[in-house]
Amino acid sequence: MLAYLIRRLVAVVIMVLVVLLATFTVFYMLPKWAGQDIAVLFAGKATGAEQVEGIRTKLGLDDPLFIQFWDFVKGIPLGRDYANGSDVTHCPAPCFGYSFVTEEPVWNTLQETLPVTAALAAGACVLWLVGGVATGVVSALKRGSVWDRTAMIGALAGVSLPIFFTGMVAMGIFVHSLGWVHIKDNLSTDDNIGVWFETLLLPWIVLALLNAAMYARLTRATMLDVLGEDYIRTARAKGLGEGTVITRHALRSAMTPILTVFGLDIGVLLGGAVLTESTFNLPGLGLAAVQAISSKDLPVILGVTLFAALAIAVANLVVDLLYAVIDPRVRLG
Repeated sequence: MLAYLIRRLVAVVIMVLVVLLATFTVFYMLPKWAGQDIAVLFAGKATGAEQVEGIRTKLGLDDPLFIQFWDFVKGIPLGRDYANGSDVTHCPAPCFGYSFVTEEPVWNTLQETLPVTAALAAGACVLWLVGGVATGVVSALKRGSVWDRTAMIGALAGVSLPIFFTGMVAMGIFVHSLGWVHIKDNLSTDDNIGVWFETLLLPWIVLALLNAAMYARLTRATMLDVLGEDYIRTARAKGLGEGTVITRHALRSAMTPILTVFGLDIGVLLGGAVLTESTFNLPGLGLAAVQAISSKDLPVILGVTLFAALAIAVANLVVDLLYAVIDPRVRLG
């Protein structure tokens, strides 16, 4: 088990380094290929040539690309100094660079927006995992029944409807028409838990409906395959109760593909729920990325991308470890 954990950790580190290299190259080479000067993007078009050259020196844009990449990677755990003669700006660790728009460390933006994204992900994933898996299990046990057909039609509708459509419809009904829910603009950590709950309740439900539909269909299909296995018939023949057979044998085996999808979904969601946050105007990582793209704020885009990659890598590592808990064959292998 220890060797398995070490192998997975090494794989995660390698993957993050590859993503680091790829994203850094794309974000810093594409503007050059497009004929844009990164120093001008940072300073603004109204800045004189002398100031632009000073910014280029301070950001190290004249250095070879591999040196720029090394300085960037080293700055994440150790911090970094941006220097142009006596003009020195220290970026404390973890340093992802400075925003072109706010001229503040990118890490500040990530810290300010991450709580909203994390809260959105936590609430929604609990709803869609419990609701989707429960619906899928019941549909598999009652295959061909009215419940099964109704649940699968509802799941198909949930998968088909885009989240910006369901989000706008939900806001139109429950926020503007009925006034049952209040969504606060500029949600922050200074607000109490009641404000957070009321603001995130509708986004949780809308986001959960979309994902629960996919999990219900996946769970139903997986459970139907598992229920036809020989060991399930053996467990029933030994006189085990139906509840024990379903929960301890069938559902446990069916959870492996569900965990795989769940790890990817929660990792992507922690990297920023772009459509959900944009629809409900939630100041999370996804909305910050959209705003950064609009203003060509490359360091913020790069910071959000790297954080999303790290979230996916960590989520997959956790899922791999959970495999060993759920399926003894992973530990034996």
